[in-house]
Amino acid sequence: MPGSTAELPIVVLDALMPTAQHLVINRRGSTVWEVESHRGHYAVKLGYPIEATADWPAQPWTALAPAREGAVLHRLGFDEIAYGEWERGTWNFQPWHEGPDLYRLWEPCRGRDSSIAPHTSVALGCVEALAELHAKGWAHGDVQPAHFIIGPGRTHLIDLALARGGQVPEGYDFPFRGCLVHYEAPEIARSVLATGEAEPTQEADIYALGASLLISATGWRAVEYPDDAPRPVQREAVANGRRRPVKAPGELGELIDAMLSHAPEDRPTIYEVGEALS
Repeated sequence: MPGSTAELPIVVLDALMPTAQHLVINRRGSTVWEVESHRGHYAVKLGYPIEATADWPAQPWTALAPAREGAVLHRLGFDEIAYGEWERGTWNFQPWHEGPDLYRLWEPCRGRDSSIAPHTSVALGCVEALAELHAKGWAHGDVQPAHFIIGPGRTHLIDLALARGGQVPEGYDFPFRGCLVHYEAPEIARSVLATGEAEPTQEADIYALGASLLISATGWRAVEYPDDAPRPVQREAVANGRRRPVKAPGELGELIDAMLSHAPEDRPTIYEVGEALS
């Protein structure tokens, strides 16, 4: 493959001069690397376009996502961020955050006969990370368990390539076409089904956080549909509100139930969620 993503681009190598590098994720349209250098410990993201196949449309936006995320992080005031272009798309590097993600951390809670309850302090850390973003006037747009990194000092919310709330360079921008359907709010699913696009909102982030807490604590998706259902069928189920009963334990279950309300105006704000957990 020309410009193989099995290697870091020269521009990134020149900027970081790695002493160690490790490919963490290699999926269609992007790769993520863990890189150590004398400058520090970084996550490096490369994007390239997904070409059309018989059952998958072309997705040129994946080439732009790393630079768009870099621009968002700059707008939010984060340091040690850089982004730019390489021969197949765009790249960014940002500080590496150590720790398990939410789903992995709560794995012991999901055992068949587990007596381990999901700790509310972990949920509160996720809420605080999202509240920080919402306070700056942004919506994340892609809240999911893998995007909460539970570090030793604080929880980090990562992967902001789809976030909306301020201007990003026009050459790196692209429409929001939904996210992982497991965490998609009904109004987002309806809009994507109707027009192919949607507008991320803070209310939709609340729904996605509720769905993330639910699946991480119990292993169950918020909405019932066959595992192998095509994405439009999944979205129809979400849009129609075909929700499972929430069976997370105690007060967390009641809170998640409210966060998963079908109507956006019925969901608590991120600050109300934080108060409930505190």
